[in-house]
Amino acid sequence: MFAVLKTGGKQYKVQAGDMLRVEKLAADAGETIQFNDVLMLGGDAPVVGAPFIEGAGVQAEVVEQIKGDKVIKFVKRRRKHSSKRTVGHRQKLTLVKITDILSSGADKSGIKAATGSVSAAAVEAAAPKKAAPKKAPAKKAEAPAAEAGADDLKKLSGVGPALEKKLVAAGITTFAQIAAWTDEDVAAMDEKLSFKGRIEREGWIEQAKELAKG
Repeated sequence: MFAVLKTGGKQYKVQAGDMLRVEKLAADAGETIQFNDVLMLGGDAPVVGAPFIEGAGVQAEVVEQIKGDKVIKFVKRRRKHSSKRTVGHRQKLTLVKITDILSSGADKSGIKAATGSVSAAAVEAAAPKKAAPKKAPAKKAEAPAAEAGADDLKKLSGVGPALEKKLVAAGITTFAQIAAWTDEDVAAMDEKLSFKGRIEREGWIEQAKELAKG
């Protein structure tokens, strides 16, 4: 029997005994986890989910937390800074060994569900700040910019007034915050602001480090 599961936004065809590298999961080496998003079960009587198969699951043992091969990206910016930059990135991954495929009863197995790993700092940064009471609608847009100690985020490549408001709403007001982002923080902000890959593509972290120095 084989199964097609979904994790980290990707689909994988697996069977018992397979070694699989997936996007980083919140689990330790030696721990048993269960993938509950099963799209298809293959074999003598194939079953296709809509989109997932209720009660089905794929159990696996976490072998270790690893990093993928380094990916080299060459970025050339013609706006504002007019510079070239080469950066490297190694995606954080989790190596797992598939141990069992359940066609039913997975929801009652009691095995920890496989979930992605996001740093506490990223969760805090992505959480919208509570809006202060406004006396007049005109102050709604002006309040974030007037916050003491806030930087002009529009100095970052590709950031305009609208995107700056989204960043401020997510609790990001200074270059120092952006300069300290980790890979998990970048992934969380990509998801929060709905522009996956733009942070690395525009080189925000490197720019923020320079701007934070004054």
